Amino acid sequence: MVSGKQGAKELEMKKYVIGNWKCHKDEDEARIWLTEFAGRYRPLPGLEIILAPSFLCLPGLARQVRELGLAGFSLAAQDISPFPKGSYTGAVAADMVKGMADFVIIGHAERRNYFHETSQDVANKAREAVDTGLTPIICVDQPYAVSQLQAISDIDSKEMIIAYGPVDATMTRSPEPPARAAETARSILRIRPGLPVVYGGSLDPAHVKEYLLIPELAGIFVGEASLDVHSFLAICEQAVR
Repeated sequence: MVSGKQGAKELEMKKYVIGNWKCHKDEDEARIWLTEFAGRYRPLPGLEIILAPSFLCLPGLARQVRELGLAGFSLAAQDISPFPKGSYTGAVAADMVKGMADFVIIGHAERRNYFHETSQDVANKAREAVDTGLTPIICVDQPYAVSQLQAISDIDSKEMIIAYGPVDATMTRSPEPPARAAETARSILRIRPGLPVVYGGSLDPAHVKEYLLIPELAGIFVGEASLDVHSFLAICEQAVR
């Protein structure tokens, strides 16, 4: 049995690499990607890899992950409904996702921008996730991070990950300087102490190491770099060196 102090130390040292496929890959492409990934993947102590495919691919990948028995590898949904199951056409409720995924991305900048999601929508989705037993990956961005975090201030759960992504990095397709990312992570931790904070914003294998070495960050969140299995593996291999 792991002692309380040892368990807390392991939790503190845990690193996350989160890949978000967004609106890419059909079921066959997803299956091929995971087969190739599993052939080269070696679990690393203290590293949790989280992959977020589309809803279309999620059921098939969930079955494949169970069959492969990949340690340290989990799936995430890219979104959930702010409502429970019911008369909500087109929605996917949190408890419909449970069993296929352990995590769910909530409040991504693209959802806020293109789908006009509000901070209240994000808070409602986060509550649905927590109540169902999914771990929400709450996305915040500068210059709005403080108000976005305040919207979830009454959700009393340690089972959350905060994913910070600056708007400028997305627009310029260039990652934020590590020193600035560390400063923002410290600001987030002052508001929500004890929660893991990960950085995302135009990262690729050539850039990730300097962000993974930032003490305030618990890992990284990548989009395009997760679509290519070789790039994603290269990122994962750097995470705990």
